[in-house]
Amino acid sequence: MATQQYGYRSEYSYDDEPRPKRGLGRLPAGLRAPVEGRAWREFGYLLLSFPIAVIGFVWTVTMMSLGAGLLVTFIGVPVLAAGLAGARGLGALERARARTLLKLDVDAPQPLRPRGNGPLSWMGATLKSGASWRHLVYTVLHFPWATFAFSVAIAFWTTGWTLFTYPLWQWVFPMYAGQAGLQLYGDEAHSVYLNNPFEIALTSAVGLLFVLATPWVLRALTTVDRVMVTGLLGPSRLDSRVVELESDRGVVVDTAAADLRRIERDLHDGAQARLVNLAMDLGLAKEKLTEDPESAARMVGEAHGEVKTALQELRDLARGIHPAVLTDRGLDAALSSVASRCTVPVTVEVDLTERPAPAIEGIAYFTVSELLQNVSKHSRATRATVDVWRTKDRLMLQVYDNGAGGADASAGSGLAGLAERLDAVDGILLVDSPAAGPTRVTAELPWRRA
Repeated sequence: MATQQYGYRSEYSYDDEPRPKRGLGRLPAGLRAPVEGRAWREFGYLLLSFPIAVIGFVWTVTMMSLGAGLLVTFIGVPVLAAGLAGARGLGALERARARTLLKLDVDAPQPLRPRGNGPLSWMGATLKSGASWRHLVYTVLHFPWATFAFSVAIAFWTTGWTLFTYPLWQWVFPMYAGQAGLQLYGDEAHSVYLNNPFEIALTSAVGLLFVLATPWVLRALTTVDRVMVTGLLGPSRLDSRVVELESDRGVVVDTAAADLRRIERDLHDGAQARLVNLAMDLGLAKEKLTEDPESAARMVGEAHGEVKTALQELRDLARGIHPAVLTDRGLDAALSSVASRCTVPVTVEVDLTERPAPAIEGIAYFTVSELLQNVSKHSRATRATVDVWRTKDRLMLQVYDNGAGGADASAGSGLAGLAERLDAVDGILLVDSPAAGPTRVTAELPWRRA
């Protein structure tokens, strides 16, 4: 079964059969973790964190202290700007390192946008940038954490592998050090050495426990690094929201332009063409009115039929823009009207105690209309259902049919455009349509009061 989700959610795919495991994949996760690439990458990340954190901390403390002390003169301003610029450079290095070793892809923050071209404009943009100060905070906070994580990682890694491999290098002590083995305890009266087979095996077993625990300790340590990199070195929530709204605005503008082109095309090819022909027919009838009244009467009768057809086309066009029944009676009546025009029997269930905002109501109406059109054209279904309900601050729509299935919104179909429209208002479209059917499409919209 394939499940696709759009909007702010990620896309998931579930295979019908699990893939066969090969090599180390046959071992339990706890046993294969010490030799997997992830553990070695995280260990390398923590080793590199310490020297990089020292460089960042020294740079920040030096430049900020120097800049603050020189603020009584103008020299302090460029020094502070240079310190922030250096912090941003270290942040770019840290994002690249996290991307390579932790497989954490964090977008860069918004670039600086100086209002002019001179150095003063650049310094002003640097000092006003919230991202620059968040990079500075990262260099300060990362130093103590990197020191702690480096120490813990080295201790666990070296202790585990040293004790685990003790049987392999235990011979060094009696041959070169002049003692029976690794000294566990010693004073003037007593000495304890790990030198008999039981003690050597026990030492190796304890080392194995450390080896097995080390990857999970490293994973816990790098989790904190992931949070710091994502929260301080990536774009802020406000910046992300602005980019998202700019993208959604583009979708709304494109959708509105497409709707205007569709309306213009329908008017030009439909009602306008009929009205032009009607004017010509009435002109001919007027000329024949005195010479051939019967032909003129017949032509007027045909023109009357054309007027009715043109009016019907205009009503259909107006219904496509915004149906009057939706404005007057709400979603229940409007969706029932849409369902009555579907080629398969449709059951409509609307459970709403109040009406949402007109904009949300209109989007919900056109979403169900388009989904029912897909049912009529492509599904080969014998029945369908439409359910509408409210869950907290979300308006939920679900269209189900027992047809052939196989609907795929990622293939550039009308479902993809519908998903973009919903995303423009913080909505979500979820398509569940296996190859043999049935198809269940769920739409989620924000609830806004009228």
